[in-house]
Amino acid sequence: MSKKRQQFTSEVDPELLAALHTLARQDGRRFEDVLEVALRSYIAARGHGTPRPEVMAHFRDSLEKNRELMKLLAE
Repeated sequence: MSKKRQQFTSEVDPELLAALHTLARQDGRRFEDVLEVALRSYIAARGHGTPRPEVMAHFRDSLEKNRELMKLLAE
């Protein structure tokens, strides 16, 4: 099943656009797919102040692993 797509028009630096086309060609992918990955990456990086789940899982593991050390340092 194919995802619904919406066409849009925008303007961008020609060198940036050429670089994205080159990457798509080198990877054997459609330009649209590479652009979508770039957009998703940008949105994920912005994160709206919410850490990624895998980052929080590592944080919780670290807290548990170092609980005794934190107690000692707090004294």
